[in-house]
Amino acid sequence: MNKVIQFIKESYTEMTDNVSWMSFSEAKDSSILVLVASLVFALVIGGADSLINAALEFIYKAI
Repeated sequence: MNKVIQFIKESYTEMTDNVSWMSFSEAKDSSILVLVASLVFALVIGGADSLINAALEFIYKAI
């Protein structure tokens, strides 16, 4: 049990003293970047899906 307590103490010290956390503004900027990139990616994939769907419908109606 003593090893578990020692591990928790060392983990807490590592997280509070040695880890460099980004600031709130950096986290906000990164989150906005991820959101915008996700939306652009979703629009590109959705557009490609619509084009492929329209092409397949055209082919199926022609047959």
